[in-house]
Amino acid sequence: MTDSRIALVTGASRSVGRGIALALGSHGWTVYVTARGEVGVDGPLDETARSVTERGGRGIAVQCDHRDDDQIAALFARIADEQDGRLDLLVNNVWAAPKGFAGFTEKFWQRPLSDWDTLIGVGLRAHYVASVHAAQLMVPRGAGLIANISSFGTRGHLHSVLYGMSKAGLDKMAADMAVELTGTGVSAVSLWPGLVKNEVMQGFMDRGLDNFQGFPLANAETPEFIGRVIAALADDAGVGARSGHTLITAETALDYGVTDLEGNQPDSHRTLFGGGPLY
Repeated sequence: MTDSRIALVTGASRSVGRGIALALGSHGWTVYVTARGEVGVDGPLDETARSVTERGGRGIAVQCDHRDDDQIAALFARIADEQDGRLDLLVNNVWAAPKGFAGFTEKFWQRPLSDWDTLIGVGLRAHYVASVHAAQLMVPRGAGLIANISSFGTRGHLHSVLYGMSKAGLDKMAADMAVELTGTGVSAVSLWPGLVKNEVMQGFMDRGLDNFQGFPLANAETPEFIGRVIAALADDAGVGARSGHTLITAETALDYGVTDLEGNQPDSHRTLFGGGPLY
């Protein structure tokens, strides 16, 4: 048991999930991190947990295949047991590439129907399952935040048909969960990061690429920037006013005075995807 706040970040062995976990560690959180890979073998998930601890928090790596409802249930049962039923933050981030994934270059009718099993089964359904378990811990305590990592793919075509469907589902899920969570003290939001400077994008930059599909890489968001925004939301006693909303990370960062690792302010891609309001 710890006196620090408790978070679960799903899919945290790399990229956005890892960055969010590290940012929370820097704020002193106890962070459970999940991935399908084995724990205790000094793998990527172990490294994430270790880095969270080195930042001043406490990282706890848990192997979990989020395609399996029983494994998700066991994960939350462990958190409840180890933390006296406390969970302050769930970050729904886990994602799985479709089998035979080749950068989404093929059209939907050229792809196997099994793409549904990853892009919807993991990219949407697993988040719903985790949110159900999180709410069962949060609502009795009267506090908590559920944050979905969504995408501008809700607004315009990005990657594939099923990718956009899954992200739109996450935004609607947060909106409707917020209605049913009204008065409980628990909030639900969906987040749209911009272009993310993850391991893949950094590799492109190291090879001299300065944009990705027309988006400039120079001011792309680091994964930790997204974590800083989530930490600010979790720190905000008035976060309930945002419950049900879809938030653009770059714009929300301005509201809270959050900057990226080099003190820069990443750009919002709202206008590039047609402008207008969000959920």
